[in-house]
Amino acid sequence: MAHKKTRIHATYNGPYIVEGKASIQEKTIKKDPTSNAWTYAQGKQIRPKEKTTKLCRCGHSNKMPFCDESHVCHHFDGTCTAPHQPFAQGAQAVEGPNFTLLDNEMYCAFGRFCDAFGRVWNLVRQGKEKTDALAIQETLACPGGRLMIIDNQTGEIIEEPAQPEINILHDAALNCMGPLYAKGGIEVLDDHEKPYEVRARQALCRCGKSHNKPFCDGTHAIEIKETPNKSGLPKTST
Repeated sequence: MAHKKTRIHATYNGPYIVEGKASIQEKTIKKDPTSNAWTYAQGKQIRPKEKTTKLCRCGHSNKMPFCDESHVCHHFDGTCTAPHQPFAQGAQAVEGPNFTLLDNEMYCAFGRFCDAFGRVWNLVRQGKEKTDALAIQETLACPGGRLMIIDNQTGEIIEEPAQPEINILHDAALNCMGPLYAKGGIEVLDDHEKPYEVRARQALCRCGKSHNKPFCDGTHAIEIKETPNKSGLPKTST
């Protein structure tokens, strides 16, 4: 369900404009001893001075996570290329004895929670009490909402209830900034103010390099893994 009082507008070649009362805070993707992502560490709360908050999406602001108009001098191309199709239209179903996993790779933000304690696709297929619990936890940690999980007995999607919140992610394992992690049914509008399907978990690009704008496609993390000695990304305040 959409939270009607909160929305994020990806403006034309400009910042995200956040309207409403969503809480904004920093969070860090923490790794387990095997270097897989497993939990989020809570960071500081951000209290904007204005009712309407402008957050950087070009990746060049010197006042992260806020916009400082750097998109102008960097000639940022923020064209929203993500299609307005429902999540289910591009999702693949992985069926297990107790749960069915829906996987839409279009929304992968490379959070890597799905690999933590056995790949989530394999866990669902096993259908044991322990592996089912792990599959649910890994799915619900997915920041981009690439993964959704359905209870086969009730036919209902399992999702944690959440108030609207925007998380400014930092990836500790890769030492780079991550996407904006929007939770709680926040409506996202493209650069022509056309709304996307409302989803419980969404990751929005803030490095400026996604090929699926406004959504994150993991480019920020993939570039780091391919060139480990060169970040190429601005530092965050976390």
